[in-house]
Amino acid sequence: MRAPAYPSRLVILGHPVAQSRSPIFQNAALEYAGLTQRYTALDVAPDALAETLRVLATEHAGGNVTMPHKQAVFLAAHRTSALAARVGSMNTFWHEDGELVGHNTDVAGVLATVRALCPTGVRDAQCTVLGAGGAAAAVFVALDELGCRNIRVCARTASRAELLAERVRVNIKVFDTVEAAVQGSAIVINATPIGMRGNEVPIAPARLSPNAVVFDLVYRPDTTPWVRQARLQGLRAEDGLRMLIEQGAEAFRSWFNTEPSTDIMRRAIGAHAVT
Repeated sequence: MRAPAYPSRLVILGHPVAQSRSPIFQNAALEYAGLTQRYTALDVAPDALAETLRVLATEHAGGNVTMPHKQAVFLAAHRTSALAARVGSMNTFWHEDGELVGHNTDVAGVLATVRALCPTGVRDAQCTVLGAGGAAAAVFVALDELGCRNIRVCARTASRAELLAERVRVNIKVFDTVEAAVQGSAIVINATPIGMRGNEVPIAPARLSPNAVVFDLVYRPDTTPWVRQARLQGLRAEDGLRMLIEQGAEAFRSWFNTEPSTDIMRRAIGAHAVT
């Protein structure tokens, strides 16, 4: 799904949003592609969202949506892609004839990371997902698209995980404890906020299977504590950097119907991290 005409400008809507890395790599990709649009962060309080969306429509703007606006913008959209409808949220938008159109590119980011970590696939693998929020919905759908039929989940509220899986039409098995959920799993995916700050980890890597793969959706410039510990344990592990870049690249394709340079995007993030 893509916009039929280029957006006049690009924004990321959030509150707060100053921490977003999207302007860094999207502006690098725009410049490299020779496009004049620029991508800016727009901090929008919830009570100002409706008016902001109205103004963006008059400007024929596009962009991304982050917390806490994903659900509100999804509900405000006139049309969404089939993928956004299935996941139940959108993180990418544009306007067609004044109408707000939404898409979900988080699934593309998860797909790219799981494929990189598990090049032989996960069709016959046991996969564990920690969490049952919006990020977990994208993970459930991605694993389903990859053919995984053995998805274990551990979340603070089991009923929430079951309702989420039912909504996105994915079969899961819910466990009461993280330790039970990860036992024997080939890949363990953290879809919770654990690790965004401090040194807390979802589970000690030593408690995972010896050949388990770790995917932490959290992104930090110096990587996350869980990924660092997993690598010290000898496990293959990635944080949310690849997902961040790949979901941004999918958004770029949606806006401009052209392939962005993910290398340029990644270099921009790396340069920013060390300055």
